Amino acid sequence: MRTLFPAFGFLLCASLACAQGGGVVVYSTADLAKMSHELSQKGAPFASKDLERYKDHYTMLAHREATGSSEVHEHEADIFVITSGGGVLVSGGKVIHPETQKPGEIRGTGIEGGEKRTVASGDIVHIAAGVPHQLLIEKGKPVTYFVVKVTGQ
Repeated sequence: MRTLFPAFGFLLCASLACAQGGGVVVYSTADLAKMSHELSQKGAPFASKDLERYKDHYTMLAHREATGSSEVHEHEADIFVITSGGGVLVSGGKVIHPETQKPGEIRGTGIEGGEKRTVASGDIVHIAAGVPHQLLIEKGKPVTYFVVKVTGQ
């Protein structure tokens, strides 16, 4: 297992430094483990927990048991910190069978022509607004990741 705490701590501090009113929120390793366990107990292919919302970003914890849809967030950048497990991130290319779920949010069945990268615990991923992406999850090998959604892109 890669050491994720220095990178995770830096990212968390940087993302939360912009919090309205100068507030500070700390999620300990134990907090994240407990929330991750709760999400995994839902037995769903995808489960998430919204954490904090701020003027220009919000945070959440996400857990995937299986590959989900491909997606494009037209006005939000994603920053993932993989806290456990891993998978293959496909990014770029073209969304297959795109459907607008709500304004600025497109989902599809896959990605054609994207670049594949293996991601694992400790990795940090930045996905710019407008970039198609999808996490491919191997059966029986779930992934949990802390997400910072940067709005207004």
